Amino acid sequence: MPEGGIPVLDAGLKARAFFTTRLGGVSEPPYDSLNLGTNTGDDPGAIAENRALVSGLAGAPIAFMSQVHGSSVEVVDGPDDEPQTDAMITTTPGLALGVLVADCVPILLHDLGSGAVGAVHAGRLGVALGIAEIAVDRLRRVSGPASGEIEAALGPAICGACYEVPESMRAEVVGSVPEAWAQTAWGTPALDIRAGVEAQLRSAGVDAVRVVGGCTLEAPTQFSHRGDGSTGRTAGVIVCSG
Repeated sequence: MPEGGIPVLDAGLKARAFFTTRLGGVSEPPYDSLNLGTNTGDDPGAIAENRALVSGLAGAPIAFMSQVHGSSVEVVDGPDDEPQTDAMITTTPGLALGVLVADCVPILLHDLGSGAVGAVHAGRLGVALGIAEIAVDRLRRVSGPASGEIEAALGPAICGACYEVPESMRAEVVGSVPEAWAQTAWGTPALDIRAGVEAQLRSAGVDAVRVVGGCTLEAPTQFSHRGDGSTGRTAGVIVCSG
């Protein structure tokens, strides 16, 4: 839904949270137009302007991370931290967290008891490493005695009917996450990483899991590394209200 001139997808959480699309920014092709990723080859000035637009929409400064396809989780308290990690948590009111994707799964977490929030990047390696479960555990530990029910939203990601992988790679991932097993629309081995993440979250005790948006490869409003090659990044954004 459009907000402030920028089309976003409401994450459906009790915290302020949304997923951007590729629309509403200033970047030129092939990054048109709301590219938020700094390691894409896009003009840095355009990226900075796009990030400012999204920060204005969030009503808060946004902390992004340098994502490394690992399993570490960092606690941040300001927008300039930019840790090398794939998950961030904050308890700082008025700070937003952002996770960048172009086929991987953006995960937004909200602890209803403490108000703490998390943003997680889960690709194939992240699912295999259990990044979603690790992030939920860290969120609970950071929240401490105030921790309550955790709600989660999963944004647009490449679907199992499109994410073709070698059979050996599928076997490796589904060995630990059976729910990620998939087959492409044309009958070859595939992975459904969003289904894998959802199963991991429920295994970690997160019952309120919302799936928002469709397949990034199929939707023209989404960036897709698998489909486009050189392309931009959308974001999942969540604001900590304390």
